[in-house]
Amino acid sequence: MPSTHRVYVGVTGQSVWRSDDGGETFNRCSKGMFMEAEIRALAVHPKNSNVLYAGTDAGLHRTDDGGDSWNYLPSMMDDRQIWSLCIHPNSPETIFAGTCPADVFRSSDGGATWELLDTGIPRECAIDVPITPRLTSIKVDPANDDRILAGVEIAGLFRSDDGGGTWNYKSEGLTNLDVHDIACFPPSLAGDTVFVTTNAEMFISSDAGDQWTAIGIKDKLNFTYTRGCSFDAGETPALYAGIGNGPPGDHGELVKSCDGGVSWEICAFPHEPNSTIWNLAVNPADPNLIFATSISGQLFRSDDGGESWTKSLHEFGEVRALAWVPSE
Repeated sequence: MPSTHRVYVGVTGQSVWRSDDGGETFNRCSKGMFMEAEIRALAVHPKNSNVLYAGTDAGLHRTDDGGDSWNYLPSMMDDRQIWSLCIHPNSPETIFAGTCPADVFRSSDGGATWELLDTGIPRECAIDVPITPRLTSIKVDPANDDRILAGVEIAGLFRSDDGGGTWNYKSEGLTNLDVHDIACFPPSLAGDTVFVTTNAEMFISSDAGDQWTAIGIKDKLNFTYTRGCSFDAGETPALYAGIGNGPPGDHGELVKSCDGGVSWEICAFPHEPNSTIWNLAVNPADPNLIFATSISGQLFRSDDGGESWTKSLHEFGEVRALAWVPSE
């Protein structure tokens, strides 16, 4: 693994940190933003790895120099927490942002201007809990440029089939509406299969969310609280999911499935994580390089497609966002 791959970690109360040596050492890179900002989302431009967006508790920021400096982008999200960001992989001037309270915003000019989309997401949780719904995950289906999926904690899943113009509630069979993350089948695995994680189960849909089925992780995994999920970038992509005993929890694991969630194996971390595994970062530039973080600040790295893992000596505070980019 080239030692100059860059890793970015978003920390609540500590802004953005960057490693220029593949996660061995880190320095804070927050010039231009509040150095104690709460970072809950990071998104990397798919065609220019020096361009990143950071969602904070006080608006959106963009860097054009790999994090050396950040520019504040005024928007109608300034008074909200930005919980999720998604840059369209084939039209990178289009960006989606999810907030708390739960709404989806869209920019068609690289973040210069934004519009609030009419999603129909409720203002209150679907179950009787004193939590304001927050939009935890937005994904563009890699097999369908016009299909946008939005997961809401706690209100289920919403889908647009026209690039965000109109939205429909897609939670039939989703018996747990506390949606944390979304993973779509990559193009190499043809089909409309989508996975979502929740606070007590994982669900699979073979029709892009029209109908959901529980995977039954209670009988397959050590923990039922599931958070970050992602396919790796290999030729035969595996699905990874971060699990633990709660938010934040004090025990966690990263699990891997090579058969679409039917069976799972526990990734061989050097020791048990200190909390739920919350974030994953993959990049097609090196399908074997995978990073994962616990919410309580530990960073793990695999150089061999998840077969073995090492732990960074640097530990953070509460980690909410993670990304890595190849060296130029």
